Amino acid sequence: MRIILLLGLLWILHPACAQQKTEMTMSDTAIFKAAATNDTNALKAAITSGASPEIKDGQGRTPLMVATYSHHTAAAALLIAAGANVNAQDQLLNSPFLYAGAEGYADIVKLCMAAGANYQVYNRYGGSALIPACERAHIDVIRLLLADKNFPIDHINRLGWTALLEAVILGRGGAEHQEVVRLLIAAGAKLNIGDKEGVTALQHAKSRGYKAIVKMLEQAGAK
Repeated sequence: MRIILLLGLLWILHPACAQQKTEMTMSDTAIFKAAATNDTNALKAAITSGASPEIKDGQGRTPLMVATYSHHTAAAALLIAAGANVNAQDQLLNSPFLYAGAEGYADIVKLCMAAGANYQVYNRYGGSALIPACERAHIDVIRLLLADKNFPIDHINRLGWTALLEAVILGRGGAEHQEVVRLLIAAGAKLNIGDKEGVTALQHAKSRGYKAIVKMLEQAGAK
């Protein structure tokens, strides 16, 4: 009798379970495909058909995240104009704003900032958009972020590094990273924040033989 009741209960619940696992609608599939291919006409049609810019795929990515991964600026601009959240994070904790900053996609960073990028949303390393941009010397992105006086340029990630520390520790010390350091100094970055062992950017620069960066930091008052 119990087995019969259990089977009956499973039969009743089956439609509900199936409904929870329903695949994407055609318009949902279309918006992801359009975002992945930068097809703005198809994107407009999908949105008109009712596809939400906020829908997520199995990896937690929104259509805007998909467009950003491929640096499809036209698709990204259209989705943002349609209300897509520039701060929505996927399973990797990437958001359109964070990823665009890390990859040097200044055009998408600019769109995200205009659409309300949240500077308190961090990547899987607990970092801001600025920190990896400084590591990779994405100068245009760095200038955009530093132009906003509200941007937390001295934020410390889980590794214990600020943007300045990361630029010195993971940078190459050449002309590009010298420009990064110059921009951070000009923006008022705190120069004497140490890493988890208390080692400052100046000390790291000295240990790596980055003479030009050492000179800049010392002239700016670093210790």
